[in-house]
Amino acid sequence: MKLFKKTDKIDETRSTIVEELRRKILQSGMPSQVRDIALAELDLLSKMNPAAAEYTITLTYIEYLTTLPWNKKTADNLDLERAERILNERHYGLYGVKNRILEHLAVKILSSNRNPRILIVDDEEIARKNLEHILRKENYDVVSAKNGAEAFKLLDEQEFEIVLTDIKMEGLDGFAILDKVKAKYPNTKVIMITAYAAVDNAVEAIKKGAFHYIAKPFKIEEIKLSIKQASEDRVSTISTKGSILCFAGPPGTGKTSLGKSIADALGRKFARISLGGIKDEAEIRGHRRTYAGAKPGRIIEEIRRTGVANPVLMLDEIDKICQDFKGDPASALLEALDPEQNHAFIDHYLDVPFDLSGVMFIVTANIPDNIQPALLDRMEVIEFSGYTEEEKKNIALKHLIPKQTTEQGLTEFPPEFTDEAILKIIQEYTREAGIRNLERMIATICRKLATEVVKGSKPKTPVKITPEMVEKYLGPRRYYFEVADAKNRVGVVTGLVWTETGGDIIFVEAAKMKGKRELILTGSLGNIMRESAQAALSYIKSNASVFGISEEIFENQDIHIHVPQGAIPKDGPSAGATIAMALISLFTNRPAKRDVAITGELTLSGRILPVGGIKEKILAAKRAGVKTVIVPHRNKVDIDNLPEDFKKGLKIIFMEKIEDVVDIVLI
Repeated sequence: MKLFKKTDKIDETRSTIVEELRRKILQSGMPSQVRDIALAELDLLSKMNPAAAEYTITLTYIEYLTTLPWNKKTADNLDLERAERILNERHYGLYGVKNRILEHLAVKILSSNRNPRILIVDDEEIARKNLEHILRKENYDVVSAKNGAEAFKLLDEQEFEIVLTDIKMEGLDGFAILDKVKAKYPNTKVIMITAYAAVDNAVEAIKKGAFHYIAKPFKIEEIKLSIKQASEDRVSTISTKGSILCFAGPPGTGKTSLGKSIADALGRKFARISLGGIKDEAEIRGHRRTYAGAKPGRIIEEIRRTGVANPVLMLDEIDKICQDFKGDPASALLEALDPEQNHAFIDHYLDVPFDLSGVMFIVTANIPDNIQPALLDRMEVIEFSGYTEEEKKNIALKHLIPKQTTEQGLTEFPPEFTDEAILKIIQEYTREAGIRNLERMIATICRKLATEVVKGSKPKTPVKITPEMVEKYLGPRRYYFEVADAKNRVGVVTGLVWTETGGDIIFVEAAKMKGKRELILTGSLGNIMRESAQAALSYIKSNASVFGISEEIFENQDIHIHVPQGAIPKDGPSAGATIAMALISLFTNRPAKRDVAITGELTLSGRILPVGGIKEKILAAKRAGVKTVIVPHRNKVDIDNLPEDFKKGLKIIFMEKIEDVVDIVLI
């Protein structure tokens, strides 16, 4: 009897669990095909022995399906002024990036406010004209067709958001029109109207993708309600259409923090996934349900945690994904980040399609060139360059100092930083494109102030931080203006380069000595820079008379080209003009001006080719105290697109041939 009672209790408990899960499945809002799979798994669960290992796996799987936000979405806050205010309050500068976000929002506002275009197809003239008259009074844009052939012609010429069609017509009937619309315009809503209402017709229409089925004689209010619902469904689809933005730029420029601000501006939930170092494809797609402990991928898991199907999802450091025998996570992201495919993303654990088209993906990377080309093609890359000194100063005053004052417990004794003190920190204690080290220096000063407050008496007035106090708290300066402080020398020319952390300056040094006409290259130069040096030397040798160089100077001479900081590998196609100018300075014995920087690639025929990273290089020139920058003429469009404050204090010269700028660079 005890055994029977125990068995009855187990059966009763299992029956309760099954019924509870069935209720959750029916209330979860799953798509019909997913609901059918979940119910089939539930039937299988009801027949299992609870002691079996598969019972727990199946139970966990069904519960996970019911907790996913299949149809829960947050409505986008389509207030352009509010979004602009949030972005401007939280982030100084970054105008191009913020404008792109506002454009994204403006498109959604226009799309959602536009009245849908409606096509009416009916072979009864009175019914057709009545519908046309009623809908035009509701301010809809209406076009009518008297038969299927005419409707086909109109559908070939233009797209309609909503189609109202009769089913019974001569020639091409309503089902033919439905098939045509769904094949060509899958997002168009089709409402079927017929005087021959039958259950079979209604079922067939809905199976083929009809939005609604109405029997004649119909009520006008019924038609209006159906069109309103179809229009709202269309707006929902538009407003949740995902975007894949790639924020690319040096560390510390605000890529990650801007993602959170975008979510707040749109009124969406925010989630972040760090991809740095991920080397298992299952981190993205999940594990298959073949063993205990299997779990879904990070994308599905973060969507479940946010509780909505349309969050802003940030994929951080995508250029640092690893690859090994466990798979290629970057390739696994291809389906998730493709707007044409991700409406039916299949996670290995779920094994059913989940719609990711409502998710707004934001991807961050330091170097977009390191991203897999097929993956990069699915993104819209938005470049983040470094900040100017003026921008850094404003960011420090508006954001960093208030933040560190609070974090270091100085809210009762807030320090007052002078503009000169902040500029001293920027120029003498940091050298970066972003603002992370600047924040660390400000935090260091605040901590030392906090220590003084605790040890001594509380200050009666706010402490004023001057340049002298900066040196007292941070010690001797760490960086110098190498260009501004250095002397002009023969064979030493200032160049501009792009690095992972933004722009920087380099010095190309050239020397000659007795030898066997060898070219010696040092400074950890890559193949591209080595070839640039050989091409520059060959060009100068073949055009020696143009530069006033005696051809005899090349006889019995070795030429040594060196780029200092030899422990740091250097490569790239923008040093040719700098190397050529160093060689011309060497052979003509004319010193090069250290406050003149040059960038560009030189060909054997003497042409100057355009280079990349112009914005970062201009910022590096300003940081180093350069007065004149020489860039290829074909980079003029990049210079013209820069804000005026980027170019302030710099003289920018465009060159087409190296001969044009010899007298500008050399004394």
